[in-house]
Amino acid sequence: MTQSTADPFAGVYPAMCTPFHDDRSIDFETLRTDARRLESAGVDGLVPMGSTGESATVSHDEHIEVIETVVDAVDVPVIAGTGSNNTEEALSLSQRAASAGVDALLLIAPYYNRPQQRGLQEHYRTIADAVDLPQIIYNVPSRTGRNIDADIVVDLASHEHIQGYKAAGGDLGQIGEIIERTHNEQFAVLSGNDSETLPILSVGGTGCISVAANIEPRRMSALVGAALAGDFARARQQHQELGPLFRTLFVETNPVPVKTAMELRGDGHGRLRPPLAPLSEEHRAQVESVLSAYDQPTQEAVSD
Repeated sequence: MTQSTADPFAGVYPAMCTPFHDDRSIDFETLRTDARRLESAGVDGLVPMGSTGESATVSHDEHIEVIETVVDAVDVPVIAGTGSNNTEEALSLSQRAASAGVDALLLIAPYYNRPQQRGLQEHYRTIADAVDLPQIIYNVPSRTGRNIDADIVVDLASHEHIQGYKAAGGDLGQIGEIIERTHNEQFAVLSGNDSETLPILSVGGTGCISVAANIEPRRMSALVGAALAGDFARARQQHQELGPLFRTLFVETNPVPVKTAMELRGDGHGRLRPPLAPLSEEHRAQVESVLSAYDQPTQEAVSD
């Protein structure tokens, strides 16, 4: 476990996959096993029902059942994805997740309808006013079609329930500005892109919501733990070792490659819900090749 700061969210939080049976129903037993595997690897919390969890293709009842399964399986904090492009729908999912016992909420910016900045601001405030849980703003313009401006994030950080920001926009200048302008708040900035975790940590970020942590949780914890302790030479070494994995997990749309990697490791299924399609044979071979390099983890990577 890497958490070592006073920030509300610090360390490594795997963005969990949702396993499916052959008939595409949810495999809750594998889900429980995976949650316990990640907990035993020393992560700081778990994030079910985000983009990696294929939340877009589960029903609301399935969404909550996945969250309940993870909450019941582990003792580490659970941050549930409960966002939507419909404010009322996001509010309902957030309230149901709160009743299920989650520790915090991850709220993706509304997608497709591309709200104005004031619409984004009101969306987040509506949920924060109604649900008494810590909440993380999730900015991922590549999926939503809309960036959340730094001014809006800084304003929302003053709300007692809005305590974090998942940065997956790729704009390190904006991320650095948000960290700079919120450093006096009880507010954490987490990397949402594994390849940007070290740069974000270097300017004051506190951790990551990570796809790669599904595959190499101990190595990711070693990277983040070293950076939070100020040992950037070691963190840089871990970053460079993990670089091939970071790139390979995004050769096709997330979570297609990571589910293939988990299947190859014996930790889950590669099955997806449409419209996502299986990984191409070319990229499957690439995933196999990259994973082989991590089959013998170094002592340094597993010592934390």
